Amino acid sequence: MTETSTKRNKVLCLGRTYCDIIFTGLHDMPVLGRERFAEDVAIAAGGGAYITSAHLVSLGRPAALLTRLGTDPLSGSLNPELEASGVDLSFIERSDDAGPQPTVALVRDGERAFVSRRAGASRPATLEQALAAPDVAHLHIAEFATLKDNPDVIAMARDRGLTVSLDPSWDDQLIRQDAGFFETCAGIDIFLPNVEEGKALTGKSSAEAILRDLQERFPLVVLKRGERGAMASCGSTHMSAEALPVDVVDTTGAGDAFNAGFLHSWLGTRNLEKSLRAGTKAGALSVQSAGGVPSRSCR
Repeated sequence: MTETSTKRNKVLCLGRTYCDIIFTGLHDMPVLGRERFAEDVAIAAGGGAYITSAHLVSLGRPAALLTRLGTDPLSGSLNPELEASGVDLSFIERSDDAGPQPTVALVRDGERAFVSRRAGASRPATLEQALAAPDVAHLHIAEFATLKDNPDVIAMARDRGLTVSLDPSWDDQLIRQDAGFFETCAGIDIFLPNVEEGKALTGKSSAEAILRDLQERFPLVVLKRGERGAMASCGSTHMSAEALPVDVVDTTGAGDAFNAGFLHSWLGTRNLEKSLRAGTKAGALSVQSAGGVPSRSCR
C-alpha cells in the first residue's frame, strides 16, 4: 500500500444537518385537534450526513461532515454533540440563512412519522475545499434533495479520484415526481435505498425485482429491508443478510447507520458479504437507543 493510499481513507458526508426532536413511547399518533403525550423525548443532531459520519468514526473510519449550519440558538445547541462526536467539522459553513432546521420525529411501535424544515441553500461554500482534501477517498451524499440542488458534485468528486455513494432518503415530491432522477444520479458508484424508496423509483413490488431493476443503473446496489435485513448486487454477485434480533427503541437513523457500517467495510475490503453483515450490525446497534448516532458507551 502506497503512502498516498494510506492517507486517503476519509469519508466526506454531504447533506443537511437537523436538530432532531424525537418523541418515543407514544400510545397513539396525533390527530388534528387532539393532544398526545409521549413517555420520553430526546434532542440530538440529525440528518443522514451527520449520522453516517458519526457511525463511521465510531467504527474507526475518519469522516468529515460537509454541511451548512445556522447561527440561531437551535442550531447552536447542536455544537456540544458535534464537537464530542469525533467527526471532522472543519468543512461546516455557518450562515444566518441555514437555520433553524428542526425535525420532529414521532415513534410508535417501531414506526415513525417526521415533520422537518429545510432552511437556505444546501451547497456549503466549503464544497470544493472539502473535495480537494488530500485524505478524502469517498464522498457519501446523504439525500437526493442535496444532489438535486448540486448536480455537478458527482463529476467534481470523480475528477478528484473519489468514489461516490448516495442514499436517496425519502422525499415524496423528488422521488415520485422527478423524471430525471436516474440521469441526475449518473456516476454514482454505490446506491443505498430502502425498500420503500426502491418501490417508488422502480414501480416494482418485490425486493428481488427492485434490485434487478436498479442494478441495471448502478454498479453496486444495496437494498435496505429493515427488520428483514438487506440485499445487494454488484455485477454477477448477489448477496443477502438477515437483520440481527434486537429490542427496537427507535429506528431513526438506522438506515444511515447501516450505510456507515457497509461503507466502512466495503472501502476496506471490497467484500460484499462482509460489508452487508457490517451494515446490518451497525443498523442493529442504532435502533437500540433514541436518536440516530451511536451512544457514547459504544464509541
